[in-house]
Amino acid sequence: MSKIFIKILILFFLITNQSIAEENIMILKLKDGNVKIELFEDIAPNHVKRIKELANSGKYDNVVFHRVIDGFMAQTGDVKFGNSESTDFDLKKAGMGGSDFPDLKQEFNSLPHDRGTLSMARSQDPNSANSQFFICFQPAPFLDRQYTVFGKVIEGMEFVDRIKRGDQNNNGAVTDPDKIISFKSE
Repeated sequence: MSKIFIKILILFFLITNQSIAEENIMILKLKDGNVKIELFEDIAPNHVKRIKELANSGKYDNVVFHRVIDGFMAQTGDVKFGNSESTDFDLKKAGMGGSDFPDLKQEFNSLPHDRGTLSMARSQDPNSANSQFFICFQPAPFLDRQYTVFGKVIEGMEFVDRIKRGDQNNNGAVTDPDKIISFKSE
């Protein structure tokens, strides 16, 4: 009897862990293909909650990659000025806006800024992250413990690598930028 109970208990935990893991998988649809992203809810719970709220309500759809620096990162997520389908769209202001939600308190952690890392953009104030985020093309250890890492690309990094690069002499500003087609939970 106890062996059956133990087997049922193990099966329950396997199913539960799988469903929790699936809740933290997002699909970022880009022009060249889908990017599968794992969110680290246990490491940065408030940032993950914000990303999910904005993504699943469609706020990231059509938002441009306004700052893309070759060998460093691609930044997006300005849902105020960066949505190319919105009447508020202004490429010159993209990167200065955020969502209607309040800024988040930092959740700096020990996860490194490796290739494929998703991390929250912010101003000089560590507690100013809101909706903007970036994806690292290459390791950027100088950002470690200074920006909140909240996820990682687990499939489709080759599509991130194809995002149009910006002007190196203009802080990575992109003319005619690529955009997020959609960003949703799997």
